[in-house]
Amino acid sequence: MPKTRIGISGWRYAPWRGVFYPEDLRQRDELHYASRQFNTIEINGSFYSLQSPSNYQRWYAETPRGFVFAVKAPRYVTHIKRLKNAEQGVANFFASGVLALKEKLGPILWQLPPSLRYDEEKLESFLRQLPRNSESLAEIAREHDDTVEKVIVKADRKRAVRHAMEVRHPSFVNESFIAQLRRHDVALVVADTAGKWPFLEDVTARFMYLRLHGDKVLYASGYSNAALTRWCRHIDAWRKGSEPEDATRCSDEKPRKRTGRDVYCYFDNDTKVKAPFDARKLAEKLA
Repeated sequence: MPKTRIGISGWRYAPWRGVFYPEDLRQRDELHYASRQFNTIEINGSFYSLQSPSNYQRWYAETPRGFVFAVKAPRYVTHIKRLKNAEQGVANFFASGVLALKEKLGPILWQLPPSLRYDEEKLESFLRQLPRNSESLAEIAREHDDTVEKVIVKADRKRAVRHAMEVRHPSFVNESFIAQLRRHDVALVVADTAGKWPFLEDVTARFMYLRLHGDKVLYASGYSNAALTRWCRHIDAWRKGSEPEDATRCSDEKPRKRTGRDVYCYFDNDTKVKAPFDARKLAEKLA
């Protein structure tokens, strides 16, 4: 059965304390609390710096059975190396403890910078190296260097590994790009950025990945009931294996038909404490 997962991007935000989190909740208990409100959360600290195996092990232990993390790949790979000659950075990231999440490892998110233009050849080289299962991921992790002192380079068992890509340069509004993601079964992130960056809803993988950054104001504004109803309708179509009739696409080619698709949706409009409440409302509508 297809899974629908609605959650938040990150969980440690000072303005949330006493608003979303109870006033007497200890900071170290915030993930425990949030993971009982939602069935998925994005780990975004991994974007800014490599995490440690002990962090991933603790996050695994603090969350309930059936919970799933999405993990944001490091900016060293996407923003500094800009996907070129990034093999070492990818190996270090995979070795840093991602495998400790075991069955709770959901999609890996690769967010590209706004200044990075679409380059089919460079992207093809990068997509080819992405692992499709945990054993392949572990094999890449074993190529780590001394940047990571403590590592996990063995999978507990063979599991599928999924990847999603969020783009921000208008050159990616390109049919060749959509076809390329489909060949590699990588999900194009449906990113609602209040009109700042490209908005595309092309289906490119066996699952959908959404990031809702703000309906009117980036990272700040909440979603109205009408906006959430629209997202509910679109998610319902995707999880049933079809597409919304009014979806914004750049490719006329239809994706492969499926009986259903998993959907991962994360709210990132966190600065005004909108994300957790919008996520809760959307989950209730979809239920």
